[in-house]
Amino acid sequence: MNNIPHIISTDTNLPEKAVTNTIKLLEEGATIPFISRYRKEATGGLDEVQIQLIAEKKASLEELLKRKEFIRNAIENAGALTPELATKLDNCFSSNELEDLYLPFKPKRRTRAEIARSLGLEPLARIIMAQHSDNIAAKAKTFIKPEIPDSDAAIKGACDIIAEWIAEDKRARNCTRASFRTTSSISSSVVKGKETEGVKYENYFDFSDFLPRISSHRLLAMLRGEKEGFLKLSVSNDNERAIENIKRIFIKGDNQASSIVEHAVEDSYKRLIRPSIETEFMAEAKSRSDDDAIALFAQNVRQLLFAPPLGAKRVLAIDPGFRTGCKVVCLDQQGNLLHDCVIYPTPPHNDTQAATTTISNLVKKFNIDVISLGNGTASRETEAFLRKIHFDRDVKIYVVNENGASIYSASQVARDEFPDKDVTVRGAVSIGRRLLDPLAELVKIDPKSIGVGQYQHDVDQVKLRKALEFVVESCVNSVGVNVNTASVQLLSYVSGLGPVLARNIVRYRSEHGDFSSRNELLKVPRMGEKAFKLSAGFLRIPSGENPLDNSAVHPERYAIVGKMATDCNCSVAQLIGNAEIRNKIDLQKYVSDDIGMPTLNDIMAELEKPGRDPRADFSQVQFDDKIQSIDDIAIGMVLNGVVTNITQFGTFVDIGVHINGLIHISEMSDRYISHPSEIVNINDQVTVKVIGIDKQRNRISLSMKGL
Repeated sequence: MNNIPHIISTDTNLPEKAVTNTIKLLEEGATIPFISRYRKEATGGLDEVQIQLIAEKKASLEELLKRKEFIRNAIENAGALTPELATKLDNCFSSNELEDLYLPFKPKRRTRAEIARSLGLEPLARIIMAQHSDNIAAKAKTFIKPEIPDSDAAIKGACDIIAEWIAEDKRARNCTRASFRTTSSISSSVVKGKETEGVKYENYFDFSDFLPRISSHRLLAMLRGEKEGFLKLSVSNDNERAIENIKRIFIKGDNQASSIVEHAVEDSYKRLIRPSIETEFMAEAKSRSDDDAIALFAQNVRQLLFAPPLGAKRVLAIDPGFRTGCKVVCLDQQGNLLHDCVIYPTPPHNDTQAATTTISNLVKKFNIDVISLGNGTASRETEAFLRKIHFDRDVKIYVVNENGASIYSASQVARDEFPDKDVTVRGAVSIGRRLLDPLAELVKIDPKSIGVGQYQHDVDQVKLRKALEFVVESCVNSVGVNVNTASVQLLSYVSGLGPVLARNIVRYRSEHGDFSSRNELLKVPRMGEKAFKLSAGFLRIPSGENPLDNSAVHPERYAIVGKMATDCNCSVAQLIGNAEIRNKIDLQKYVSDDIGMPTLNDIMAELEKPGRDPRADFSQVQFDDKIQSIDDIAIGMVLNGVVTNITQFGTFVDIGVHINGLIHISEMSDRYISHPSEIVNINDQVTVKVIGIDKQRNRISLSMKGL
């Protein structure tokens, strides 16, 4: 049975019709954001996560079916495909089970069993395996030849064949799997002499945990410690019990042959079965840990990308520093660079007078609305300096997380944007732009480099890349993109576009000026009807000829909105601006074969608030001015902070001292929680209490209990 929609429906508990329609749309080239937003009638309102799950399971099943077909052909070509085996293959949808079925027929290296077969010992192995004889030594003598000097050598070779038969038997492998599921554990110990150098792994110097359920962060930490040469890992299992269970399957009597088979079982388990199943369970544990870490990382990235934008403001951005000074740039409302320079208000220069004059003049000259200050080295000192300046207008100062700014500044994207500027200027520009619109700026940076997540370099990189691409694409399309201001990088993530069309749009815009309507996008080179259909609803034109061009209403539904306006004796603009008129609309009148209530409700929501931004309103935490470094804090202090990272074991919080404090999961709530994300999100403002300070290791322990 190869009915993929039925299998996915059963596996996910999603309606089979919705799964079938979703697969059809995916095969037609529709993107996940487009399907989720504009094809709700077909999918029954499945969200992006559910559609992504269907896409992943479809790809996985297709790979399994390809592997199954390869295995079937290989067995058939070997003349070994029986009706019973064919049925087993047809009904197999487990990768492990499929490989177990193939194992006896798989081409083998020159194993001990293969060598024994080549010496003609398989008949002796069958005699022993039948366990009907007590005089195996006499029977073994008939197999003596120059290559087999005596009966003991013959029996030994036959045992090698029997051990391989047992190792390839599905019952023995499943029996061992059952043992590993209940009794296997993984342990770590410190490599002798590495105690000091590997101190960051001291929690794992003498550690053991149940392998099938070990926490993701623990396994990944142990594997990293082993890779770096500080830890030794070992897997243990109840071997005696596992061997006894296998013996029950294969020992059929109480004679000499049975005794030989018993020894073969022990050899098979220790030499062949156990190493194979151990590798399998370690791979499963690693894959599970990767999935957990990637899911958490993706969640953190989503929250970071959804950080509230300040909006169109004229910005003075500062990348703070000590010896090399503070890099200053001025940006207009769209983030275009107007000016750059360097000031030296911090030690060792302490030239606050000249720096004050420079900043004051720049604020006046470029009509600066806000100052964006990076939160890196010298941030608190620079902030204190800035707050002493008296401006002739209300200029707010915001501290911005600068993680990834240095990555952007050295990237090809930054070099293309600012070919005649050095990395320090590009970094300051990034700090300013991410205040205006974090999403638009952060899409230019590899998500692995923006300072959230854990063990991102240790997990499956293909899985990680796919997960992060999905998150970025989802965020970009959820917010929508102003086609007249968006960068190539931002446009690349819009449903149906990609890098080539994104570059073509920007090039067309620079040659012909701003787009005045969505339909004008069809003039962009290589923008076909399909790409337009997939992308148009996510592209915004704020001052377009049609007010719907600045909404998430898809152009394919403009006619419906036009009919609503006609029926209400008003224009589309009046329909958008007048709730009283909209409330009189009977949506049932506009239901048709391809337009149902889900789409009509979405249209009405857009008419109420066209182009609404799903991101929260902008706000910023206020740090204690008296707290500048770890030396300024004391146990018992209650401080304001902002969540910068979430891991499985706790949450990291910036309290304004250049070192992120850790709230262990056990200190996050008075009630039991299974994950920190139950309590906080990235960028949340929190109140914390200092419960531990380790200046030698630069560690701060925090708590949220009772606050």
